Amino acid sequence: MNQAVFLPGESGHSRAVSIRYFNLYRIVVASAFAIFGGLFSFGRNAPEVFLVTLVAYWVMSFAFFLLHAGSPHYGERTLGLQTALDIVMLALFMYASGGFRSGVPFLMMTSIAGAGLVGQGRMVLGAASLATIAVLLDQVYRVLAGENEQQVDFSQAAIVCVGFFAVAVVARMLSRRALANEALARSRGFDLARQLRVNARIIEDMQDGVVVVDELGSIRQVNPRAGELLGLLLIPGDHIAERIPELAGSVLLENREDNVQMIAAVTGKSLHVRRVKIAEGGDTLLYLEDMDRVHARAQQIKLAALGRLTANIAHEIRNPLSAVSHAAELMLEEKRQSVQDRLVRIIRDNSARIERMVRDVLELGRRDRLTAEKLELASFCRGFVEEFSMHSSGIAELVKMNLEDGVAVWFDRVHLYQILANLLGNARRYCSGKDGCIYLQAHAVDERSVLIAIRDDGPGIPADDRVKVFEPFFTSDPKGTGLGLFMARELAEANAAELTLLDAPGGAEFHLLARRSA
Repeated sequence: MNQAVFLPGESGHSRAVSIRYFNLYRIVVASAFAIFGGLFSFGRNAPEVFLVTLVAYWVMSFAFFLLHAGSPHYGERTLGLQTALDIVMLALFMYASGGFRSGVPFLMMTSIAGAGLVGQGRMVLGAASLATIAVLLDQVYRVLAGENEQQVDFSQAAIVCVGFFAVAVVARMLSRRALANEALARSRGFDLARQLRVNARIIEDMQDGVVVVDELGSIRQVNPRAGELLGLLLIPGDHIAERIPELAGSVLLENREDNVQMIAAVTGKSLHVRRVKIAEGGDTLLYLEDMDRVHARAQQIKLAALGRLTANIAHEIRNPLSAVSHAAELMLEEKRQSVQDRLVRIIRDNSARIERMVRDVLELGRRDRLTAEKLELASFCRGFVEEFSMHSSGIAELVKMNLEDGVAVWFDRVHLYQILANLLGNARRYCSGKDGCIYLQAHAVDERSVLIAIRDDGPGIPADDRVKVFEPFFTSDPKGTGLGLFMARELAEANAAELTLLDAPGGAEFHLLARRSA
């Protein structure tokens, strides 16, 4: 996945190109004097000086062009020497052509500006000083030679000299600004090149395939993993309809869903394709995920969780089973009826505990076998409280309900009953026992979700235990199995819902955020 970036080495190359054009400019000026000099009366005052200077300037310009045409190593001293020779030669042209009124000083300004833009030091101010000295010396010479007033004008010459320094200062400021921008671009070029190398390596090492397709369906970029999953050699420039016809419709049509399942024709792999539109009318990013690898990873996680659960179950069952065995042995030796009755109660209670634990584990194993349906929440909650009160007498007076009518959820009926039964049972166990001490609320949060909240007025859950309440076999009830809240959260997740403990002072408050049904 290659992209063109600004490389720092391009700075010296661009400066060498600018100097080459500057040298070419000298050749053009020398050639213009040679071709049009007679037409515009250049050298009329001193033809011999003009001719010698013209030949020398042309040879010098051509030599500079050949010597430095392709060299990136161009020192400031060399550039300063060439600029000084430019001004000296142009000063001789000015002398031979009748003074500063010939227009030659404007060519000096051009040389000063070029030296200021191409150079990187203070040399440009020296060039302006040299040009000023040349113009003033020309004026002094003409005064001493007794030429007429039309050829001598110190005020006009002074204006031209001020122009030299103005051009030098402006060129220097522009050069410094250009150097600052160049340094910034070079720094950003380093950062961008480094970031692109890192991104390219990350994309190449990704376990998912990545394909970038433009709005016309042409493949722009692709990582090696995509070719491995598809079993194809994908080259930027290929059309996706020709190489991967299964995905052409998903990429080119805007009304297709963003997630697509497909079977690779060559490798036979089951792939999950996620489409991300980078910009409106722009490129499309396709992520190819190997579902076999996802399923294998999920299976490993399930096996690891099952191993931990099995170890915990074995540990938790061992305690009541030991109590049952010990009580049974004592019954064989005990003859008193009262003691036998107490031992029978111990056996019965621990057997019931084991039975509840096994039942909870079996229910947990059937969490994925759900039958989701549309449930009208207000009527379901009222029926639940009424039915639950048959098993826990007096619960109806303790529960205060605030239910929004007309709100429905998408949930498995049995699972929702078990979740609410667990939450209401815990609230009943720790509440104060006053009327309305348990608060059951259900209302719509937005168009997609519904909130069911159960709160009691008990002592609440200690801060240290809040992070453990959903862990398996954690309980503060000696007769509990510790699987209630763990199973409730698992059943909620199986129904694409979320069960959380609200971090609120006083009492315990649980929130169940479920999918809303239209």
